[in-house]
Amino acid sequence: MKFRILSFVKRSLATRMSLVTVFFAAIILIAALGYMFSVSRQAIRKEAVDRATNQLENTVLRVNNILDQVEVAANNTAWLINRHLDSPDLMFEYSRRILENNPDLNGCSIAFEPYFFPGRGRYFSAYSYNDNGVVETTQEGNEHYEYFYLDWYQLCKLLDRPVWTEPFMDYNPENIYSKDMIASYCQPLKDKEGKYIGTLSVDLSLSWLSNTISAVKPYPNSYSIMIGQGGTYFVHPDSTKLVYQTIFTESMEHPDTAMVSLGHAMQRGEEGMRQLKVNGEDCYVFYKPLSTTGWSVAIVCPESDIFGGFNKLRRSVTGTVVGGLLLLMLVCGRFIRHEIKPLTKLARQAETIASGDFNVTLPEDGRTDEIGQLSESFTHMQHSLVTYIDELKTTTAQKASIENELKVASDIQMSMVPRMFPAFPNHNDIDLYASMTPAKEVGGDLYDFFIQEEILYFCVGDVSGKGIPASLFMAVTRNLFRIVAQQGLPPAEIASHISNLLAVDNDRGMFVTMFIGKADLRTGHLDYCNCGHNAPVVDGQFLKMQYNNQPLGLWEDTPFYGESIENIKGKQFLLYTDGLNEAENQEKELLGNDRLIALMQDAQDMSARQVVDMLKAAVEEHRAGADPNDDLTLLCLTIV
Repeated sequence: MKFRILSFVKRSLATRMSLVTVFFAAIILIAALGYMFSVSRQAIRKEAVDRATNQLENTVLRVNNILDQVEVAANNTAWLINRHLDSPDLMFEYSRRILENNPDLNGCSIAFEPYFFPGRGRYFSAYSYNDNGVVETTQEGNEHYEYFYLDWYQLCKLLDRPVWTEPFMDYNPENIYSKDMIASYCQPLKDKEGKYIGTLSVDLSLSWLSNTISAVKPYPNSYSIMIGQGGTYFVHPDSTKLVYQTIFTESMEHPDTAMVSLGHAMQRGEEGMRQLKVNGEDCYVFYKPLSTTGWSVAIVCPESDIFGGFNKLRRSVTGTVVGGLLLLMLVCGRFIRHEIKPLTKLARQAETIASGDFNVTLPEDGRTDEIGQLSESFTHMQHSLVTYIDELKTTTAQKASIENELKVASDIQMSMVPRMFPAFPNHNDIDLYASMTPAKEVGGDLYDFFIQEEILYFCVGDVSGKGIPASLFMAVTRNLFRIVAQQGLPPAEIASHISNLLAVDNDRGMFVTMFIGKADLRTGHLDYCNCGHNAPVVDGQFLKMQYNNQPLGLWEDTPFYGESIENIKGKQFLLYTDGLNEAENQEKELLGNDRLIALMQDAQDMSARQVVDMLKAAVEEHRAGADPNDDLTLLCLTIV
């Protein structure tokens, strides 16, 4: 299935264009929406932090105001108590007055040391409490309630300063311990000598405090907590955790370093905001201490509440974008397929044209856009192809005719040089072999030899240029050599006659380099004339010559000078054209004269034919597949 889809996508331009359009549109939308969502999330987070922080500060401020009122009321009352230590009954009045002036308070105790008032016995504590809006006053303390051993009494005595106690169960004269939790502000009482005489305790209902703090709900599912100095919960939505659990309890069973760190920070009286998991849910926790009580209040806001609307909007926008992109791909696909439909027809008809049917009619839809221009261009191309094919057929026929003529010309050219070997079956004293390989169909190299009256005339030549002009010049030169040499002239005169004849009407300035030799088979004496040709190789060394005449055919009546070798019998004599030593490989490197000499020195015991075959093989090996860059002609001679 995967390969079918990929194959369909590769074959469908409309699908690819639709996918590309949707892809880039998706990138732009994702980038824009990503930036928008990022900025929006930051703004929502900042707004949430500001909202929760402000509500927490307002709540703490309100609670602190109540706590401050409690402390002020207690401090003012302590001053009155110290002035009327001789009137025990006034203590009940002062206790009552504090509650009447501060209806938010739950109770007030003015308790003294045992037997402080001798006439009142061991226990004396003027206690007032708020009973559903009615202030009741009673004597507090008996064998069942020895107040001077309790925390609220002993704490400020030991610390010798006002303190807030940790919450505890309320006392009620009817039912000593009620279900209500209270926290007390305790003020030490001292006489004029500074001796501790008792404790003034003002009680604040934890229910009221809990209602006040719990009312803070920046978000529907947010809630508030309050812990004491030891981390104990005093306010929590789960009432089973109150007093009996601390903020560290759950971390003992399921280690949570973030929650432990938060608890320690709240105990130290720090304020701030933290992100952590509460009961497995990501939450923002805002915390702040309460005045001088050592307590700390926190608001827990679930992240799902803060970003609930944002997440819903993001899901909605994402769904809309995905649906829009799918719709865009569908619309683009239909539109593009409609627009390129003429291209599909054009492609099918172009295939018909490519198969050889040039008479098919291309569509004409009157469009002026790029597709219309392409259709018009195809129509022009079709007409041009028809014309070109006709011309190509004519050209191909002409080329075939020319190639046939060149083949005939090559056969004629090759028939002009001796090709039967051994060349002289009746002469066992001559080992001679020659080969001519044109670089193209016809070439400009030549060789010839014949015997007349026990004299061997031979030559090797190289016409300037290549191809048909060089082959024609070669044919003329070879015939001139045969005609002139048969007159028995020395090589220098043969060269002079041929050069004069070639120079006549030679407007193109063509010339021939040639080595002409005349060897007496009886004595081995050799006369020769070198006309600008490569030096022969004699017994593995280049022949040192005194004269190197100009090539044939350049100027008329120019003198040529010959030379001789007394006896060449038994010597291996090699004539060649520059297609040998100047043969090039793929890197344009030449075979070279040094390589030629090394090859010939290793060929001293070879026959003439073996030498020629060996050199041709060396050239092929050196070329290594490169096309021949020049004609190659070789003639090897040994007179026994």
